[in-house]
Amino acid sequence: MTLNLDLPPELEQYLLQEAEQQGLSVEAMTLQLLANSLQLRQKHTEAVDMLQSWLDDEDVEEQQETGEYLVQVLDEDRLSDRKLFPLEMKGVTW
Repeated sequence: MTLNLDLPPELEQYLLQEAEQQGLSVEAMTLQLLANSLQLRQKHTEAVDMLQSWLDDEDVEEQQETGEYLVQVLDEDRLSDRKLFPLEMKGVTW
């Protein structure tokens, strides 16, 4: 596909500088930036979908087990003997 774009002078200058720094033609730099932008948007959409699926998951027991496991692992994997999640603070600070 061929596109003809009228770019504002500042954007044109940015593309020229980036292309020169990367050792690419302006066209190649533009394609790279466009591809990177589309990939980032796709990853963002996938991450949002995954988080939404977690929120929609109604398996409360599994979520509770996962939370307890996470607290246990975080407390065990510390250089200090001080607990990150002390039992006496459950329901107070965490």
